[in-house]
This record gives sequence, structure tokens and C-alpha cells, in this order.
Amino acid sequence: MQLVRPAQWVKNVFVFAALGFSDARYRPEAFLLAVLAFVAFSLLSGSVYAFNDLRDRREDALHPTKRHRPVARGDIPPAAAGVVSALLALAGMLLSLYLPNGFALTAAIYLGLNLFYSLGAKRLVLLDVLIVAIGFVLRALAGAQALEVEVSAWLVICTFTLCLFLGFGKRRCELAMADSPAHAAHTRATLARYTPDLLNQLLATTGGIAVITFLLYTLDPHTAREFRPLIFTTPLVFYAIFRYAMLIERGQHPGPTDILINDRPFLVTAVLWVVLTGLIVYRGREIERYLPRLRWPGMPPAQRTLDAGRPPTDAESPRNDPSRGR
Repeated sequence: MQLVRPAQWVKNVFVFAALGFSDARYRPEAFLLAVLAFVAFSLLSGSVYAFNDLRDRREDALHPTKRHRPVARGDIPPAAAGVVSALLALAGMLLSLYLPNGFALTAAIYLGLNLFYSLGAKRLVLLDVLIVAIGFVLRALAGAQALEVEVSAWLVICTFTLCLFLGFGKRRCELAMADSPAHAAHTRATLARYTPDLLNQLLATTGGIAVITFLLYTLDPHTAREFRPLIFTTPLVFYAIFRYAMLIERGQHPGPTDILINDRPFLVTAVLWVVLTGLIVYRGREIERYLPRLRWPGMPPAQRTLDAGRPPTDAESPRNDPSRGR
């Protein structure tokens, strides 16, 4: 099982985003479709991991930690790893064909993009992080296709820039933990081209855009109607972004997963945001009664007053709209 890294399949939970943030959460069959989408992407990602270990077995054998991977240490023959990779890819694509139109195409793009990454793109500076971030976006989009629901463009951009932020943060961690530039390049080829100043600029840019697009998502008229209290979770988002930036600057953690597990304030913040968001998604209307009323951009005045719990005035009434009947 170590060959296909099942512990890494947790990344595929992104396919459940559409289930949580759409009306599909009320459809009994939607959960089953989301689970099938998760299984399909887990099979495909397992195929990619097996192929990556097969291709990099000689380099991994010389690496201080990667040499413990099953192909590199000789526990699994290269031919067997190739067969496992091919079978998992076939199984994942066949399962994708049973899901609604478009899912199989997105899954195929995900598989092809990750194979391209393993074949050499991971050695190309900037492109290595971009491909990883696109992979997360494809997971989220495929989840929406599996349920045949719309997905907010702001949420897509937020996911992409947030994953870029985490990816460049991981490179910054690896660079900070290396004893020397030569050691960093030996650990990961692209680290020879990254510098602390460049990564700091990329982190500032992507982190800022991720926060802004999250705010724009919370202010979107659809979000304001369905998940109005979500905007009140913004301080948690800011704190998580700022703390992550602070921790990677210290160089004490190899990446975001290690930070999430070992840094208690960051973990508490992440869990608190997930719990609050879950409550807002399923009990947002009840929670809203106890929160300050906000004016939402893009929402007609009559809609705002109706949402506030009182009927519209004569001036707000649709029958007095001068454009009516044109």
C-alpha cells in the first residue's frame, strides 16, 4: 500500500467542496456521487504516485528520506510498480465514465497533467507549483461536475491562489531547512532556482489574492443569500494565512501538512473554521438571527429589506418601479 500512498488521498476531499457549498447537499444521491468521485480521484492519484516512484527510483535511492520508498529500496520490482500504476489509472478512468458528463474529461486532464509533472515538469521552476495547484482546482471542479451543480468563479480562484500560496510556502520551508544551496538542490531540483526573496514575493502575492478572493466569494450575491454568516469567519482566515507565513519563515516545518499536524494554534484555527463553516452551511438561517445585519453589494434594496424581516416600503415595492412595463 505504501506504493500508492493512501495517506495522501486525503487531498481528494476537495471533490466534496461542491457537495457542501451547493443545494446538492439536500439530495440523497449526491453524497454517493461525491464518494464515487473521491474514489475515482484516489485511484488516479495512486496511479500517479506509483508511476512517480517507478520513474525516480534511482534518484530516490540516493535521497536521505525517499530511499525508504518501496521501489527505491527494492521491495517492489519496477515492472510490478508499472503494472499497478496502469491498472489504477484504468480503474479510475472506467469509474469516471459512470459519472455525469464532463467528469471523465476533467479526470483525464488531471491524470495527464500529473504524469507530465512526473515526467519532468516537477524540475521546472514555478511550473512545478502551478501544476500542483491546478490539480487541486481540477478536483474541486470535478466534484461539481459529478453533482451537476454550478461552482463560484471566486471560489475557484480562491482555491487556486490558496494552493499556490501553500505550494510556494512548502518550497520556502524546504529552502530554509536546507544546510546549503547545494543541499537544497540535491533535495529538490527546482530549489536551485528559487531564492528566499523570490519566494517571499510569491507568498505575499498569492496569499493576498487568496484572502481577497475569499472575501469576494463571501460578498457574492449567491453566497450572501445562502451562507450569509460566512463573512464572519474572515478573521480566522486572516490568522491562518499570517501564522502559516510566520511558521515557514522560521524553517521549522517541511511543509503545510506538518504545520497542520504539529502547530496547535494553526490546527485549532483550521478545525474551528471547518466547524463554523459546517454550521453556517446547514444552520446559517438560524445563526443569522443573532448576528449584525449587513448590507450586501449587488442585492436589490427590496431584497435586503425582505431579508431583514420586514415588508418593503411603498418606494421599494416592485409595483412602483418606473422601469416596470417598459
